[in-house]
Amino acid sequence: MASPLKSLIYDDDRYQKSFKLFLERSSEHQCMRDFIHNSLPDILASVGNRKSQLNVIGVGSGEGIVDLEMLSQLCQKHPGVLVDNEVVEPSSQQLYKYKVMVAQKPDLEHITFTWNKMTASEFEEQWRQKNITKKADFIHMLQMLYYVKDPGATISFFRSLLDKNGKLLIILVSGESGWGKLWRTFRSQLCNKGINQCATTADIKSLLDARGVPYQSYELQAHVDITECFTEGDQTGELLLDFLTEVLDFSRTASPSSDREFCGC
Repeated sequence: MASPLKSLIYDDDRYQKSFKLFLERSSEHQCMRDFIHNSLPDILASVGNRKSQLNVIGVGSGEGIVDLEMLSQLCQKHPGVLVDNEVVEPSSQQLYKYKVMVAQKPDLEHITFTWNKMTASEFEEQWRQKNITKKADFIHMLQMLYYVKDPGATISFFRSLLDKNGKLLIILVSGESGWGKLWRTFRSQLCNKGINQCATTADIKSLLDARGVPYQSYELQAHVDITECFTEGDQTGELLLDFLTEVLDFSRTASPSSDREFCGC
């Protein structure tokens, strides 16, 4: 039976507000920064093969905070090298914030930014139509495979863009996380059927294993404070609950029985 609940992605303004709140209440970005500073440099050291220019594609880059940290690590590992950075982001709000931050940040003269206000699938379609042959040295897709119809096809396309020694970085919710367990239990009620909203690392690993694609897995520890979600009528809690369930106005639109089930999961 189709879910009567409306996906949060259809209200970009509320999505951005709830996402911002989630970042404030979670260690999401901090655990990414730990990975970027402790593990990513060794990965980036092997890309490029001493080329004078490195090509980077950020898919679902958001406002660019994490992107710029990764670019910084890339430049430290390859000093003096020019960087061509393709930014793929469908949200006007997020893309604007990214552009403002780049304009205000010093020492980015060696990095060229190409702004693509579009989804991953739109970027793929444009790339194929223009028959672009440029290869990428580093592609990253952080917490965005939930928003594509076919994660396997998306991964295959971007892997096809990698140059020799190129690396594709995917960050996604663990299948063993609280989110993963929530989605496994209530997939039919919560998950948007038009996209793969409930995708986890377990799904991606199974896909890669089936295709014989080699990969290296890292576990990032993160937590989120959901205390406010349990205070009835709390606007902050309702906003956070929207993001956790990916449902627009969850507390108002979910049936009372579903509400009790979700709170107890």
